[in-house]
Amino acid sequence: MASVASEAGVSRESLYKSLSGTTKPEFDTVRKVLNAVGVKLVVEPIDDPVKAA
Repeated sequence: MASVASEAGVSRESLYKSLSGTTKPEFDTVRKVLNAVGVKLVVEPIDDPVKAA
């Protein structure tokens, strides 16, 4: 966890707080953490517009 926090540029405590489920982390924090663990977030349109509602 400490290495992910370091790679993401946030403190370990901040990372734990962001991922605890009791807060709503900033999108930028999520993006940095995903990048730190080597994952990318892809946004694609939903094929069935009824499912989107």
